[in-house]
Amino acid sequence: QVQLVESGGGLVQAGGSLRLSCAAAGRTFSRNIMGWFRQAPGKEREFVAAITWGSRNSLYADSVKGRFTISRDNAKNTVALQMNSLKPEDTAVYYCAADNSFLRATLNSQWKADYWGQGTQVTVSS
Repeated sequence: QVQLVESGGGLVQAGGSLRLSCAAAGRTFSRNIMGWFRQAPGKEREFVAAITWGSRNSLYADSVKGRFTISRDNAKNTVALQMNSLKPEDTAVYYCAADNSFLRATLNSQWKADYWGQGTQVTVSS
């Protein structure tokens, strides 16, 4: 059974930092795109960031560009999201995601995931 398990969420003050981690189990995603989405209360799930299999390319939502950094460790089958300068509007449940692509080197804002984690809550207080 394929599982993506997030960790690292929590409560932080505005301006602070958090690091989310996602560990994959059941299969390797070392040749696939991995990324993060988020869903705030009353809003649709939205794309946050994604990274190609070899870490050569990454893509960020405009709202997080310059503040968030995505990275991955294929040897450990993990992906991380470093979030700095957090704002109250970053409050959401954050979901780890991965797709079924194979050695795909390009990314666009329409990237679709095939696997999802259960989510981890991030709350930023003002």
